Amino acid sequence: MAEATRITHRRVLNIAAPILLSNATIPILGAVDTGVIGQLGLAAPIGAVGIGAVILSASYWIFGFLRMGTTGLVAQARGAGEVAESGAILMRALMIGASAGLVFILAQAAVFWAAFALAPATPEVEALARDYLVVRIWGAPAAISIYAVTGWLVATERTRGIFALQLWMNGLNIVLDLWFVLGLGWGIQGVATATLLAEWSGLAGGLWLCRAAFGGEQWRDWRRILDRARIRRMMAVNGDIMVRSMILQAAFLSFLFVGARFGEVTLAANQVILQFLYIMAYALDGFAYAAEALVGAALGARNRAGLRRAALLSSQWGMAIAVPLTGFFWLAGPWLIDVMATAPEVREVARLFLPWAVFGSLLGFPAWMLDGIFIGATRSRDMRNAMVLSGLIYLAALVLLVPAWENHGLWLSLTIFNLARAVTLGWRYPALEAGATGGG
Repeated sequence: MAEATRITHRRVLNIAAPILLSNATIPILGAVDTGVIGQLGLAAPIGAVGIGAVILSASYWIFGFLRMGTTGLVAQARGAGEVAESGAILMRALMIGASAGLVFILAQAAVFWAAFALAPATPEVEALARDYLVVRIWGAPAAISIYAVTGWLVATERTRGIFALQLWMNGLNIVLDLWFVLGLGWGIQGVATATLLAEWSGLAGGLWLCRAAFGGEQWRDWRRILDRARIRRMMAVNGDIMVRSMILQAAFLSFLFVGARFGEVTLAANQVILQFLYIMAYALDGFAYAAEALVGAALGARNRAGLRRAALLSSQWGMAIAVPLTGFFWLAGPWLIDVMATAPEVREVARLFLPWAVFGSLLGFPAWMLDGIFIGATRSRDMRNAMVLSGLIYLAALVLLVPAWENHGLWLSLTIFNLARAVTLGWRYPALEAGATGGG
């Protein structure tokens, strides 16, 4: 039996569990960065680190398609037994990451100017943020290339390596934060230098974890790596994913901007309970990643039954997490709101809209899982078209519902958006499955 057909519960969990643990470490680094710089006793450095980190993460996020596109393409090459091609895909993605990082370094003045034009800060905060940015920008090639490394590790089901890499990078960053800032007194440049070194060490560690991709001479088979047909396919997949991701990001940003029209208290309450959706998305990431790897491998092997089983098992485990987590949100939601917000008026409004976030997170489950399935199948055009249609439906809902029901209308619009994503992708699922034409 081909490897792609041996899809078991254990295999799904082996992929998903390390991602769940890895995601759990994400908030820790931000908290330590803030806590360490907060020891300086000044407000401006805290704001500067926050703004600088957001500017770079938002800029690098443009190339997040390298993670998703690499996963789908490598998983399919692996399922088809094309070992050399899986290595060539990683090389192409690394070349894109390195080139993009170099562009950021060369164009840093323009990038910083545009960022502060869009999000102006006080002169003191902007000056400190620039001190932070001019150090961290030198990590751009590493930070973007790590997307490609992560995608390759997901596709090859080596997610324990991702967890180990996350622990190493965050652990090193924290130790260097404490040394550079509290020990050597480097201030904001110390935080930036710690992250810079962690990024480059993370790339080095990631390349070592991907060493199988560089076996023999395949890593320098330039005829294969620079093959025009394969490059065109890769660019088409990545381009579609980038458009899809930009629309998704615009939808959530518009949710915040529209909510701001209802006053600071409602804006703060929305931000608090929106965290429930984010937590659900992080919790389901591992199973969406499992769907990407297993669906891609089954499609590469042209095994329709294997593809269906991969989609079903990963989704069943996702549901097994989503339902109890929704129940936890419902029961513990008021307490969690009190933990995240101290202002009584914010707590009161957040409790009023809590049901939207609780059940909205459960209703978003199908869309998040279908994203993983379609990424693994590299049905990027379907993903792009579904997101365009869903975005238009969301826009229409905002226009129709928000004037009548204000913040309730806003939350209903977001719920409709996630349901539209699920329906539009679900409608295209039969065609995706039909793409695997082999036996079962």
